[in-house]
Amino acid sequence: MSGSRNDCRIYVGNLPPDIRTKDIQDLFYKFGKVTFVDLKNRRGPPFAFVEFEDPRDADDAVHARDGYDYDGYRLRVEFPRGGGHGSFRGGRGGGDRGRSSRGPPTRRSQFRVLVTGLPPSGSWQDLKDHMREAGDVCFADAFKDGSGVVEFLRYEDMKYAIKKLDDSRFRSHEGEVSYIRVKEDRGGSDRRSGGRSRSRSYSPRRRGSPTYSPVKRSYSRSRSRT
Repeated sequence: MSGSRNDCRIYVGNLPPDIRTKDIQDLFYKFGKVTFVDLKNRRGPPFAFVEFEDPRDADDAVHARDGYDYDGYRLRVEFPRGGGHGSFRGGRGGGDRGRSSRGPPTRRSQFRVLVTGLPPSGSWQDLKDHMREAGDVCFADAFKDGSGVVEFLRYEDMKYAIKKLDDSRFRSHEGEVSYIRVKEDRGGSDRRSGGRSRSRSYSPRRRGSPTYSPVKRSYSRSRSRT
């Protein structure tokens, strides 16, 4: 899926003075295909524009990276003024797990699994990254009680996740490790109405056939860069 340039383009501000184009690419590659990075660092505080191939990936990047601590600099990530989606600043946090009305709707499916045993710091993004080992995740959410829900685009991917990721080793962005249980949600219950969510979830794409391989996940920084 492709969108207009405004829908695919995000602004990144409050960057450290020694930032490089490659550093910015490393910050955003996990959300989807980055087609262009325009870093402005010759005069004044550096800032950048990042363009994605898919507007949904740009949307995910705004939600996940706005306010992100990058070597002591709290990033400002939003859609440029006048862009199709507007700014999402102030719209972060749990409770509302649907798309903003200014962005495209969240994809949902009936191929849902329930996950239990998440560590306290496990987020929706950690869960999504972990479960993408099985296939295309279109929705993920994590709750304060250590449970979560994940929806796949395809039935085969859901079954693969149950087979391969049940009792798998899960690592959160803060380094907490636990072994999670994964089972099919046969009743189709919607956990969104119970308990407060730790975060929100959206749906970057993943192309190709499912493979079971380690997933890079690092959303909390000390001095190492993702």
